[in-house]
Amino acid sequence: MRDLDGKVAVVTGSASGIGRAVATRFAQAGMRVVLADIEEGALTKTAASMTEAGHTVLPVVTDVSSFDSVEALAKQAVAHFGAVHLVHNNAGVGVGGFIWQASEEDWKWVLGVNLWGVINGVRAFVPVMIDQGEPAHVVNTASMAGLISVPFLGPYNVSKHGVVTLSETLQRELQIVGAPIRVSVLCPGVVQTNIFESQRNRPENLRGEGSQGFEALMQNGADPGALGAFGQVIAPEAVADDVHDAVVNDRFYILTHPEQSEPLVRTRMDDILSRQAPSSLAIGG
Repeated sequence: MRDLDGKVAVVTGSASGIGRAVATRFAQAGMRVVLADIEEGALTKTAASMTEAGHTVLPVVTDVSSFDSVEALAKQAVAHFGAVHLVHNNAGVGVGGFIWQASEEDWKWVLGVNLWGVINGVRAFVPVMIDQGEPAHVVNTASMAGLISVPFLGPYNVSKHGVVTLSETLQRELQIVGAPIRVSVLCPGVVQTNIFESQRNRPENLRGEGSQGFEALMQNGADPGALGAFGQVIAPEAVADDVHDAVVNDRFYILTHPEQSEPLVRTRMDDILSRQAPSSLAIGG
């Protein structure tokens, strides 16, 4: 989708981090942007900042774990701008710790946002895009944790692996029906975002006893320096540039740290083909 000027983008989780950077990047490319986030205060500030910069935006408070909320987002986007040409299902949260210690609430929260958020986005927006009959693009945020299995990130890994296969399936099925809609899956390494503070948006009913925050990754034996195995921390703006490039040049897999991710993915594939247990990763003790 090379011609973005005047088109409409919807970005979830766009009040901060990758979402905000992506929304800004597409606005700079001339797109009108629907900003969706559950954090109303931050969303209002982002919308005001982008409006002041001369961009056309529409902020919509959205809980991506709720299909009703995402469907309302889609209807509001179409009612306001007349169409949707790009949707980036990006909102994400995380918990850390041993997988057998993750609470039921941990699983429900992470899968609800990270996986069901993408499922809901696909269900709400793809039919609209198909009916439009115009070139369009879906971007789903996964992670390097959707390509490999990182210790201490069990629920997060499961959600992100789900996003990768959902995206691959969606791409193939859109081709089967001949829809002019392309798909990309974003698999970033370490990015400077607020995901380690995602507990701030955790619903009270999903804060059960034993629930773990993402910061528990560093409290259960993982060496903070080991995250360097997944590349240097990069700015969200660099990720936004990669996403923009993938949409314009029709690239499916978006790897922000190819030097680190490619060898790890290759090792995983070798393990599968040789029927051996997963090789160790350079994380933890």
